[in-house]
Amino acid sequence: MDITKILTEKHIKLDMAARTKAEVIEELTDLLVEDGSVIDREQFIRDVWLREEQGSTGFENHIAIPHGKSAAVKNTTIAIGRTLHEVPWESLDGSDIRCIILFAVRLEDQNTTHIRLLTQVSSALADEDIIENLLVENDPKNIIQLFNETAEVDA
Repeated sequence: MDITKILTEKHIKLDMAARTKAEVIEELTDLLVEDGSVIDREQFIRDVWLREEQGSTGFENHIAIPHGKSAAVKNTTIAIGRTLHEVPWESLDGSDIRCIILFAVRLEDQNTTHIRLLTQVSSALADEDIIENLLVENDPKNIIQLFNETAEVDA
């Protein structure tokens, strides 16, 4: 899957001010509202929190992948943020979070596109070099390319 169809430079913020999980989710949601991918900010945020209640989306190596499957999503997309401060988040390895990949999924895509995207992102995050680059790369184009390179290898 060509991730450039759902992830653009406008959806990447590498200097987030957020210091809490709630602030992270709100700050990334605002990117998606600005470009029209999310049409109801409050509903989408509620749906992300509903998913968080089912189990934390914090992984290892300072990465979290919160997501919302929501009628508030017009176009299935991803936003990526990196915080200036480590954010407390329940994670598999107990680490605080610095890089967040927020999935916004249309209800119609929850069993198809969502699964393919999650597989592609998870596959990329299995590579320690990609994680290392995600945590330091300052060019959004290069971050998008990190995920596309994984898709090309898996194809």
